[in-house]
Amino acid sequence: MAASENDEGLFFQYEGREIQVDEDGHLVNVDDWSEGLALAIADAEGIEMTEAHWEIVNFVRDYYKQFHVTLALKPLLAEVGKKLGPGKGGTKYLYNLFSDKPTRLANKIGGLPRPIG
Repeated sequence: MAASENDEGLFFQYEGREIQVDEDGHLVNVDDWSEGLALAIADAEGIEMTEAHWEIVNFVRDYYKQFHVTLALKPLLAEVGKKLGPGKGGTKYLYNLFSDKPTRLANKIGGLPRPIG
């Protein structure tokens, strides 16, 4: 699922639709997100989604819905630790799930903007 470019910017094709993305591959419109699209994004990133991945992706989506912000790594670790338990709020846990870019990938798969910071 590689991004392509047209007159309106970058996009990728998913189920016959052109879904607009930014230069990092994050959805421009969070309402374009679906679980199927999340699976396609994860696959393009080399991630096989498990229940643990979905728990983090759903957490970042719920947080974004409530506060309209995506979290950088340290605040994400703190918030995940509070909500899901300290074992899941550790760097090792998130890096094991999402490689070397846990916040970027969790938010990207979740259809959210790239975190700042």
